[in-house]
Amino acid sequence: MAACRRVPRLLLLMSILLYVHPLREEKYQINGVAKPPVSVVIPAQNPGGVPAAVNGAPVLAALPLRRRTSSWKLAEEGACREDLTRLCPKHSWNNNLAVLECLQDRKEETEIAADCNHLLWNYKLNLTTDPKFESVAVEVCKTTITDDVHSQGEVIACLEKGLVREAEEQPGAHTIGANCKKAIMRVAELSSDDFHLDRYLYFSCREDRERFCENTPAGEGRVYKCLFNHKFEEAMSEKCRDALTTRQKLIAQDYKVSYSLAKACKTDLRKYRCSADTNMPRAREARLSYLLLCLESAVHRGRTVSGECQGEMLDYRRMLMEDFSLSPEIVLHCRGEIEAHCSGLHRKGRTLHCLMRVGRGDLGAIDNLCQKALQTLIQEADPGADYRIDRALNEACESVIQTACKHIRNGDPMILSCLMEHLYTDKMVEDCEHRLLELQYFIARDWKLDPILYKKCQGDASRLCHTHGWNETSEMMPPGAVFSCLYRHAYRTEEQGRRLSRDCKVEVQRILHQRALDVKLDPELQRRCMTDLGKWCSEKAESGQELDCLQDHLEDLVSECKDVVGNLTELESEDIQIETLLMRACEPVIQSYCHEVADNQIDTGDLMECLVQNKHQKEMNDKCAVGVTHFQLVQIKDFRFSYKFKMACKEDVLKLCPNIKKKVDVVLCLSTTVRNDTLQDMKEQRVSVKCRKQLRVEELEMSEDIRLEPELYDSCKQDIGRLCQNVAFGNAQVIECLKENKKQLTQRCHHKVFKLQEVEMMDSELDYQLMRVCKPMIRRFCTEADAKNMLQCLKQNKNSELMDPKCKQMITKRQITQNTDYRLNPVLRKSCKADIPKFCQSILNKATGDSELEGQVVSCLKLKYADQRLSPDCEDQIRVILQESALDYRLDPQLQLHCTDEISRLCPEEAAAQEQTGQVEECLKVNLLKIKVEGCKKEVLNILKESKADIFVDPVLHTACALDIKHHCAAIPPGRGRQMSCLMEALQDKRVRLQPECKKRLQDRIDMWSYAAKVAPAEGFSDLAMQVMTSPSKNYILAMIGLGVCVLFLFGLLCGRITKRVMQEQKNR
Repeated sequence: MAACRRVPRLLLLMSILLYVHPLREEKYQINGVAKPPVSVVIPAQNPGGVPAAVNGAPVLAALPLRRRTSSWKLAEEGACREDLTRLCPKHSWNNNLAVLECLQDRKEETEIAADCNHLLWNYKLNLTTDPKFESVAVEVCKTTITDDVHSQGEVIACLEKGLVREAEEQPGAHTIGANCKKAIMRVAELSSDDFHLDRYLYFSCREDRERFCENTPAGEGRVYKCLFNHKFEEAMSEKCRDALTTRQKLIAQDYKVSYSLAKACKTDLRKYRCSADTNMPRAREARLSYLLLCLESAVHRGRTVSGECQGEMLDYRRMLMEDFSLSPEIVLHCRGEIEAHCSGLHRKGRTLHCLMRVGRGDLGAIDNLCQKALQTLIQEADPGADYRIDRALNEACESVIQTACKHIRNGDPMILSCLMEHLYTDKMVEDCEHRLLELQYFIARDWKLDPILYKKCQGDASRLCHTHGWNETSEMMPPGAVFSCLYRHAYRTEEQGRRLSRDCKVEVQRILHQRALDVKLDPELQRRCMTDLGKWCSEKAESGQELDCLQDHLEDLVSECKDVVGNLTELESEDIQIETLLMRACEPVIQSYCHEVADNQIDTGDLMECLVQNKHQKEMNDKCAVGVTHFQLVQIKDFRFSYKFKMACKEDVLKLCPNIKKKVDVVLCLSTTVRNDTLQDMKEQRVSVKCRKQLRVEELEMSEDIRLEPELYDSCKQDIGRLCQNVAFGNAQVIECLKENKKQLTQRCHHKVFKLQEVEMMDSELDYQLMRVCKPMIRRFCTEADAKNMLQCLKQNKNSELMDPKCKQMITKRQITQNTDYRLNPVLRKSCKADIPKFCQSILNKATGDSELEGQVVSCLKLKYADQRLSPDCEDQIRVILQESALDYRLDPQLQLHCTDEISRLCPEEAAAQEQTGQVEECLKVNLLKIKVEGCKKEVLNILKESKADIFVDPVLHTACALDIKHHCAAIPPGRGRQMSCLMEALQDKRVRLQPECKKRLQDRIDMWSYAAKVAPAEGFSDLAMQVMTSPSKNYILAMIGLGVCVLFLFGLLCGRITKRVMQEQKNR
């Protein structure tokens, strides 16, 4: 108390000394104009009686004692009486502060007499020695004002700091009365135009002013602004920095403490009614934040705010971003976070960005009040409108902006979008990446903080999302709610109702592309999926992969997270360009194959379809392939995730496959319906044309990767790990691996693979490997063939000289597969549907539903072909099979099964030949006597039996006798052993000379057939009859049989007559 009371005594002593020893008069500058010192009447409230020196110049005083009484009034001074009468209401004349406020406010609009202006200046200078400030300072400043240290303006500076401490609720802060607060703020406001009037700041910053602002004239707050701009320079003294910070904090509490801001924005504040809310407390209305929000709202809505005001706003928005301590809410609510994570980072906005990083969750949990304070500060500073406001971001990203965004005007809001477009690219630097994501995290939580989005979409938001204006809804709606509403309307069809305007939709798509880079930029996703992100995706190291992780675990997510991930995935299916990282990875493929689709895509999902179709082009890199496959795997979880399929088949799904959600099940349901309708020859298909067309696309895509057929993949997962662990999933390679190792598969997997092959054989287009390997050959030979019968066309051209060897090998594989089971040969199955149960029922009875028949039915039909008992259609198909298997022994499953060891022993060279021309079967026939395995011997004998039925079945003999057939048997149609009989007759006819090779081969065949007849005699009358009918000596045998029958008939006739005569003679007796 005693210390504070010494302050006015010291001031009194100084004034006496100045009075007794007048100093040399010096000029000083007010608003840049030099004025001489004048005698001024000092208000009675000044106990010292004399004003302090200003800038080294004393203020001379000659005051009668009567004027120092408490009744002294500014209104009584002649220098101001005329201006007072003209400008100020009479009821304010008795209050010096009211008079001062009136004249201070009006002098900007009208000219005030120089003497009055000077009187006011001196009155403001001496106002801080008012006893009412001293009495408060006794309590508030008792630890600050000491016995030994006093300086001009110390009392008011101490009170200002006390006001700040109270606002920040610092420990030990004293409560200051409302009227006193108002007086303190008013004094600060009155000193805002000339920094000389803030005596404490003036003396604290004299050297710094000379260092940084030497050429800046005093007046209109110019020196303040200059010092503010250099506040964090290394050369700035700590004492000056503290004084400047205190003044900035006062400005944050009342914008009028900044002379330049209040003057520049006065008209705009009145124009946009930023002070019109009578229900709002004056303290809140005067806050810098309220002014900024109100005027920023006007700017964002396209209203005109003067350039001078916008410039001042820009300076103070930058000030808020540079120094977190100017926001009392952050100081109050984020104290713990600052101490734990951000201590020592005070300057140039580093502490604020550190807090933003904590708010993102990168450094631990954050208090809700702190989070809210940070969001409020970002709203006030609005760095989204001009990145330069954020000094930390500006410095960190300067190099990136100069290289990647140099085409954009400096300060343009699109700079931030440009930086986001280059996030995770080679041009981005790590520090810029961190600062950018920290800022974007908070911008994403208030759609109004993106000025371009707000400008383009404010009408749509008001119309569709029921928002009206800048200052509404922030506390009522959860973060990101308005934007969520906008993007839900962005992709609606005309039938679905109201849609966004074109300009707004473009901006919504831009934001969605940016948010796809980091899951934390989507407030709704982060809020609903926080638990699942920690549970399933905590080990995801790469940025931008969190959504992919959530999609992978879609079935495991909690319901609210599952819904939002599902909605985003559905959105991606319509516009895959939202997946920015995927688009970057796939750029080479898009430029080469999908550029037209990418440029013209209008909500159809064509781009992803194009990427899938070109998934295995040489331009496709690993990242793009993985991304495309991931999206395919996600799509199978819900048919809604495939936009084109959803739009084409939505009505059909509701009608034919209700309550089915998984895409793979929906595809199966619809494809089964189509197949059944086709088999039953229904006049009208139940599945619509557009759905059938898209269904075909989906079926083809699913055939490329076994993982796209979950039931098959789950059944064979164990076998894949055992047999195909080094095989890549793409290009149906795993499926092909399982087919090649079919005999080693587990029963469950074997059954699924067999079912898959059955479908592929019915529809060759679904055989991905066949269609891929033989694509050039299909273009060459089968352009007019039905895609479903492509294998049939390729088989017909298999032996063409132009056939590609790889394709030929693939065709052979499929032929081998078809011959293992008649169910895998749809043409044979249809042609022989009556013959199979008639002749091969015993085989069918022994087989189980899950087992393959290993070619037994085909072998059965071959034998009946030899016996000439098949129907014409079935006979034609078996003839083709016989011809093919005669050329390549691998096409005969029974021969393979029983003769593998014998072939290795007797015919290794023939089996190793790259081109199979029937040499293996010929080798087995020649070595028939050497075959030890009975099963193999029986198969070779069956081959011999079959060859008697048609020479085409014996390729070696047919090749040797081709010329003779042309000369001697050209008129005889093939089949039923007719040409073979012709050759045998020619062999026996000595007048006909056959080719030596043909003659030799025919003689060998006769010997083989004779041996076969001995080794395998007819097992019944029917077999005997067939052997006769198929024998080359059929005519001779039939003639002999006929002759025998005639002889027997004649003998019977004669015997009958004799016996009849004997019987008659006996009766006559």
